Amino acid sequence: MRRLLLALSLILPLSACQADTPPQTLAAIQNGSHVLIDVRSGEEFAAGHLQGARLIPHYRIGAEISAVAPDKNTPIVLYCRSGRRSEIARQTLLELGYTQVVDAGGYEQLKSDLAAAGADSCSPTARC
Repeated sequence: MRRLLLALSLILPLSACQADTPPQTLAAIQNGSHVLIDVRSGEEFAAGHLQGARLIPHYRIGAEISAVAPDKNTPIVLYCRSGRRSEIARQTLLELGYTQVVDAGGYEQLKSDLAAAGADSCSPTARC
């Protein structure tokens, strides 16, 4: 019994760390049905971002969102480096009355999931 509990304690944390992007979020990004917002810094965005993403750093989201999505029912997908800033931005948008806001988490995981699904991202050398 101890061995079983030890094995489970080693396996469960590994599976919890594997955060795959939900298929509906990937589909929304791929078909362009959502406004895609990168809430990282300008430097991070310049180093690489998802195709079609707009840059609005998380600390400016409240002041700048109406220029991108004046309708508070606009579907929005947010991402950052790890998911922390995108969650802060999501909470800000919800407080402002936006109703369809998704925190897609970290850029690298999202980029990887999109590549596996056949989508593309932008690098500093690509034209987006």
